Amino acid sequence: MRPDFDRYPFLVAWEMTHACDLACKHCRASAEPDPLPGELTTTEALALLEELATYQPKPILLPTGGDPLKRPDLWVILERARELGVKVGITPAVTPLLTREVVARFKALGVHQMAISLDGASPETHDVFRGVPGTFERAVAALEWAREVGLPTQINTTVTRSTRPELPKLAELGARLGIAAWEVFFLVPVGRGALLEQLTPQEYEETLAWLYQASKTYPVHIRTTEAPHFRRVVLQMREAQGGTDRALVRKGRGMHMHDGYGFVFVSATGEVYPSGFLPLSAGNIRERSLLEIYRESPLFRDLRDKSKLKGKCGVCEFREICGGSRARAWAETGDPLGPEPRCAYVPEALRG
Repeated sequence: MRPDFDRYPFLVAWEMTHACDLACKHCRASAEPDPLPGELTTTEALALLEELATYQPKPILLPTGGDPLKRPDLWVILERARELGVKVGITPAVTPLLTREVVARFKALGVHQMAISLDGASPETHDVFRGVPGTFERAVAALEWAREVGLPTQINTTVTRSTRPELPKLAELGARLGIAAWEVFFLVPVGRGALLEQLTPQEYEETLAWLYQASKTYPVHIRTTEAPHFRRVVLQMREAQGGTDRALVRKGRGMHMHDGYGFVFVSATGEVYPSGFLPLSAGNIRERSLLEIYRESPLFRDLRDKSKLKGKCGVCEFREICGGSRARAWAETGDPLGPEPRCAYVPEALRG
């Protein structure tokens, strides 16, 4: 069944807890070792799972944090997700809590995929970014443990000016480790990430073009987060090679998710955001169902209506398949419907 992203989210990210023992330079949540007051209880978490199981189709749940392993009821929640038939893709922090036994338990409880963050291809580059020595070696070990038990893996990489040079080596490393997917996150200046240096618009173009070429070179599925202009770059490169009908560009969004369209984020305390990088609350699941918030909140409805985009994003011929990062627009301009600040493309309508 093809999902109707206006009616149901396909990916539900849940920040299980704010607590984490790392000190990553880019952390969206500015996580700390202790949980926040008022985080969702086990009963509330299980109620959320029961709701997700009624969606058509059932979404994929992405427990994140903080560190899901810092939540004592994690195993109860994963067991219930399995019973309800809700797929889970988990993103644990790479700390001493992540052991070979834990990875095997993920597999036994039916976890669909485990994502591990790697922002550098060596201890020297990765550990500095993550703030804790030894994190690189533990991350590689966790990926190898997952391969041993047959648990599919993904690596997550945050792209900043400092990590961009690592991408080719990370692609090689990921291929050697047998990962299934590579999620490339392009920095949004929120949380501790506000202190890091983003790519320029031209560097975005070059990096996205490189990722497209890498997707044809390495046996890994490459996705981007907060860089929807990757779709434009891919279409332009395919068109240049004679493989894309430009008319298809204008026909609609299809399966392309973005903040608030197919994707929703639930915070540790139940606030509902279009994404973790766009922390504008549309409501709280303690007061209304997640589905009601997703379908009816003015914020989500506005984000799904591409005719409301402003500036060059509003007149761009690639608007329906791209639309720019709404999180970055908000972080840099204060307006979630404003133009994408890191896009170098000039729409046809604005050319002299």
